[in-house]
Amino acid sequence: MRSVLITGTSSGFGLHTAVEVARRGWHVFAMARRGWHVFATMRNLAKRAPLDAAVAAAGAAERLDVTQLDVTQAASVEAGVRAVLQRAGGHLDAVVHNAGVAVGGAFEDVPDAEARRVMETNFWGVLALTRALLPTFRAQRSGRIVIVSSNSAYAGEPANAIYVASKWAIEGWAESLAYEVTPFNIGVVLVEPGSYKTEIWGNSPRVLPENSAYRALMQHLEKAIDEKVLASARDPREVAQVIARALDARKPRFRYPVGPDAWIGHLVRGKLPSRVQRFAITRLLGLHRVRS
Repeated sequence: MRSVLITGTSSGFGLHTAVEVARRGWHVFAMARRGWHVFATMRNLAKRAPLDAAVAAAGAAERLDVTQLDVTQAASVEAGVRAVLQRAGGHLDAVVHNAGVAVGGAFEDVPDAEARRVMETNFWGVLALTRALLPTFRAQRSGRIVIVSSNSAYAGEPANAIYVASKWAIEGWAESLAYEVTPFNIGVVLVEPGSYKTEIWGNSPRVLPENSAYRALMQHLEKAIDEKVLASARDPREVAQVIARALDARKPRFRYPVGPDAWIGHLVRGKLPSRVQRFAITRLLGLHRVRS
């Protein structure tokens, strides 16, 4: 049975991915290899109950272990990797970097602490865990690094500058890393979801000071996003299924856009001038009607 470490499994994409991968058995596209044993990790083990219930309902509890791992803490990364490798007999087939956070607000209003929290989780946390696992992947001359990115890596977004920056950064890093690890038979994969109904929308702080110069813009954006983006957000299990396919594939693609909006962004990426992209997003969200 193959083994995979998945981060951020207490909710959202991570929870659904852990369940989807754990419940899989024989697969034709995996060349009839056995299924996966999932090492589901999360920052706070007190939040594991939803995952435990979901994997039990899927009949796959015996194929999943839960381990504490906070990707922003070096000691936690070291201890988590050590524990997982010990249980896996020193061999790990893949890692899914899913842990992620966000903050909404005009860049000028977002405190440095919030901006750094996003970058520490979405960017530096991925680098730290990958660095900890690469010696194992290189020694066994195999491994797959799956990174949950976002269609936010395709173009700028108002009131989301820090999250967008984290996803642009992780994609540039992933493209570069692929050159270095390919000779060791280590694959790198980016999964890029569009708008999906996960807890990140409700759990992310929205910064809007009373005296903000961007107050009118932010109030308009909050309503527009609820009406035009969240209203059409899709089932996160779609993303979990794509991640599972990327793990099972003999020769996975480098990028997997997921959802209609992600596919549209993927197809026009780099083909439209920035001013055209800004015009389209401004009109879509009605920002041209906002006056400061």
